[in-house]
Amino acid sequence: MKDFSGQNLRGRDFKDQDLAGADFSGADIRGARFTNANLRGANFTGAKAGLQKRWMIFQTVIAFVLSAFLNFVSIFLNVVIAAILLTPESIKLYTILPGLLVFFTLATVYFAIARQGLTTKAFGTIVLCIAVVGAAAGAGAVAVTGAVTGAVTGAVAGAGAGAVAGAGAVGVAVLTVLLSFYVAWRVSKEDEKFALARSFGIALSALGGTNFQGADLTGATFSGALLKNTNFADSRKQTTNLSHVCWKDAKKLNRAQVGDSILVARNVRDLLATGKGINQNFERANLRGANLTEAQLNGASLKRADLGDALLMGADLQYANLTEAQAIGTNFTGAHLTGACLEAWNLDHSTCLKDVDCQFIFLLEHPNSKGNRDRRPHDPDREFAPGDFEKLYDEAINIIEVLLKDGMKNGDAFRQALANLMQTHPEITPDSIQKIERKGDDALVTFALPDDLDIDKGTIERELHQSYQQEIKQLRSEVKELQALRAADAKEIALAALSQPLPSIFNQNTGSQTMTEQNNQPISATPGSFINTGEMNLSGSTINLGTISGAVTNTINQLQASNTPDASQLADLLTQLKSAIDSSDLKDDDQKDALEQVAAIATVAQSKQPDEKASVMRKAKKILDATIAALPSTATLVEACAKLLPTIAKLLGIPL
Repeated sequence: MKDFSGQNLRGRDFKDQDLAGADFSGADIRGARFTNANLRGANFTGAKAGLQKRWMIFQTVIAFVLSAFLNFVSIFLNVVIAAILLTPESIKLYTILPGLLVFFTLATVYFAIARQGLTTKAFGTIVLCIAVVGAAAGAGAVAVTGAVTGAVTGAVAGAGAGAVAGAGAVGVAVLTVLLSFYVAWRVSKEDEKFALARSFGIALSALGGTNFQGADLTGATFSGALLKNTNFADSRKQTTNLSHVCWKDAKKLNRAQVGDSILVARNVRDLLATGKGINQNFERANLRGANLTEAQLNGASLKRADLGDALLMGADLQYANLTEAQAIGTNFTGAHLTGACLEAWNLDHSTCLKDVDCQFIFLLEHPNSKGNRDRRPHDPDREFAPGDFEKLYDEAINIIEVLLKDGMKNGDAFRQALANLMQTHPEITPDSIQKIERKGDDALVTFALPDDLDIDKGTIERELHQSYQQEIKQLRSEVKELQALRAADAKEIALAALSQPLPSIFNQNTGSQTMTEQNNQPISATPGSFINTGEMNLSGSTINLGTISGAVTNTINQLQASNTPDASQLADLLTQLKSAIDSSDLKDDDQKDALEQVAAIATVAQSKQPDEKASVMRKAKKILDATIAALPSTATLVEACAKLLPTIAKLLGIPL
């Protein structure tokens, strides 16, 4: 560590140097340049920053000359214009009206600046005044005629006109000087209406002063340091990092150039320098990265304040209002939070609540319809034991709930999206899923995220939603493909079902009339013949469900009676699958599709062509998967497909 404590470092150049942890305590650093230097953890306690004497003299001269010049120009122009327009000759030529309008305009300009400052509102008032004066001048030129003009001219002309001109000129000069003093006074009070003038003055005063532009001052200490005429603005190369800087008891910090950092706001700057903010209003304040260690903030309003990455170790936040405060990465170690309102505050695993002192909190800023503010613990006679508050919020920090639209209807997409998330983030396992709740057709998934997960909840939710939507699109694409396959294969499947002996197909007890009963005539046909009974056609669109079920049973029986390897076991598995389809909640059309796939598998199982087996088996699995996609994951058919299809494929020698 470099030790510069107590040294005279006036005008020294430390630009771009690595001075992390260096000790500059009590040093004279007036005019020193630390541009883009690494000053992480550096100690500037009691250091004296600012201008060297030659720069101080130069700035004083420049400020005096600039002020005198601007005031002289302003007074000179106003007085000359007023005096010229109020001379007897001007009055004779133009009447007294132009002079009066000039005085009215000047009075309005001065009034607007005094009341509204150097703001756009004041500029608008001045523009409006000029417009009114222009209109009045035009009207006056027409209206002032004959006797009126003569009367006014005669009354004011001569010695009286000279007196008016002189008095007007003196009045304008006095008002201009008074306005200058007033503006300077309001700037010194940091009046927001004169922020533009203050910014210009601060920027000018920082010229030649101690320069920290672009420096990394993370964790540096300026306790008790004199910081007048110091520049903390960003450099052209990089931003100035003021995270976790200790400003306690820093002097003249309001005279430093602070760029667009959190020090811009007067109340924030005062809080950082004094550590006192009792009962003060910091609503929506930017306190990101602020060092508020042991700050007194009891009763303060920090509603919607940005406390991200701030240090609040040991801070007194009793009865403070932290409603909707941003506390991501905030360190509350040892802070006092008894009675604080924590309604909808935002925190995550990076928020540190170690050793927080808290007996109770409120989760509502305003009383509800029952007159209470949702106290925790609920029992008004009970308080948190040491460590209870931390445990309560540690659990809340690690819990994330994600609602997936139509998640119960799109079961396959839902399950695959979860699998994708776990593959992307191995730290998330099936054990991380606390519960899955049905919300109508939607699915509400609750995760317990691991402490060491290096991403926030928003990223997890976004990734899960994106994966879910992609899976839905993929599923829809596959369904369209399968629908095309079904249409192309409908005739083939219908003919395969009808290739069995007719008596075994049409005399099944299906709950409807048999073909003999329907036609009242005996039917005879050879195997493979097609009979148009009115129950089916070549497209297969009106095949009777009972007829197909009977045909599938017959096909399975033929498989069992064949010499196919593992025929008996295959027939048993297909029978189980058929029974699950028969008892399912599928629509008739979907049930027909599913049964047709069982028949196709039973038929191709007797083939000696491996490629044919593989093609039919994979096509059947695709169609079955799409058919059961709308069923709950706990449905008997879904479980049957998951269990039986891989075994059937294995017996057929087909990898799925």
